[in-house]
Amino acid sequence: MTYVEQFEKDGYVVIPDVLDAELMAEFRSHVEWLARKYPNRRETLDHTLVQFDPFWLRLVADPRLLDIAEQFIGPDIALFASSYFNKKAFEGEAVLWHQDGVYWPLEPMNVVTLWLAVDDSTPENGCLRVIPGSHKLDLKEYFVNKEVPNALESQIDLKHVDESQAVDLILKAGSVSIHHPNIIHGSNANLSPHRRCGLTIRYIPTSTRISIQPWPCQFLLRGKPIQGINEYMPFPKYAEGASIQFRGMEAWK
Repeated sequence: MTYVEQFEKDGYVVIPDVLDAELMAEFRSHVEWLARKYPNRRETLDHTLVQFDPFWLRLVADPRLLDIAEQFIGPDIALFASSYFNKKAFEGEAVLWHQDGVYWPLEPMNVVTLWLAVDDSTPENGCLRVIPGSHKLDLKEYFVNKEVPNALESQIDLKHVDESQAVDLILKAGSVSIHHPNIIHGSNANLSPHRRCGLTIRYIPTSTRISIQPWPCQFLLRGKPIQGINEYMPFPKYAEGASIQFRGMEAWK
């Protein structure tokens, strides 16, 4: 079964060992730099920061990641959003069961998420959990839940969730899982001594419209735009203090 066939069947797929160890070391430096720069952000370093950060754009435009995305959405690829979810050791919050697409201003909902493991992701440190096949459900309304600590402060109605079917997505750093916008997923709290950080990258074909404008994270990454759909932003230039130093940064000056 191909990756695309498994994705169509289950709503997710795992691809191991996509990025090299040297780049993953830069990833970890980037997360730590961002955490120092934005100390008041809880566990999420979100898409509003990408436009100022050339290293972040270098990451999401890595040809190895775009080659994966192209299998699912075609050759004309734009970035809709990207966030680090940085679960700290012993205190990382749970993410309750939800579907991503219900939160997103996309028309149509043609989008694919690559979840890149910055650290090894395990059941002990709060790895992603999915309900296979739930991507075949329509998007369901969510409701606010602040009764238990959770990163989104919301969840889907549990009548739609058969937790006995949940699968833990155990990933080594540098590996990727791919998710449908309708799949029901979440993660447990991190009570372990090990951080669990992952980078989400939401790729859209250039035929998908971002319906809220202006939008702070719309970049053309590969292929051709479609006139009248989205107005893409220029990539940020490297400057001291705008990003970490990274391999190839001279090309971003």
